[in-house]
Amino acid sequence: MARRLTIRIGAHPAITITRQATRSERLVYIAKANKALKYPFGRSKIVYIGTTKEGVSRIAASAAHQARELLETHGVKSLEFFVVTCRPLQRVKTWSKLENGLLITFKHEFGTVPLGNTMGKNRSWRDELDYFTEGRLRSVIKRFSH
Repeated sequence: MARRLTIRIGAHPAITITRQATRSERLVYIAKANKALKYPFGRSKIVYIGTTKEGVSRIAASAAHQARELLETHGVKSLEFFVVTCRPLQRVKTWSKLENGLLITFKHEFGTVPLGNTMGKNRSWRDELDYFTEGRLRSVIKRFSH
């Protein structure tokens, strides 16, 4: 008779999806690591800022894709994904403006875009500040950086 296998159960959920993520299809999400990583101007736990028109299914796909690369980073053992939204406006891709604003603000605060972002390194302000205050963008970045 073959030896029986041991069944192990993880102590924490692998992915938790909240109702907030299902309320809007077009949203921005921030991946936060368990450990603050070094950037040129300081340390931040933010490792990725992304956007989606597809809603929560895109966040789950991104979590799976980003997890492989980011969890190989020294000291990073877990990632949390947070939804950041804003009020929609007609004929304005507000989720895209919010993502650009957050990426540019992160770059100004920490010297480069988050580790998982390959795009956005050369972005500069366009009309994002017509829709969001620089102080509010900075406060969102600071909230998830610590």
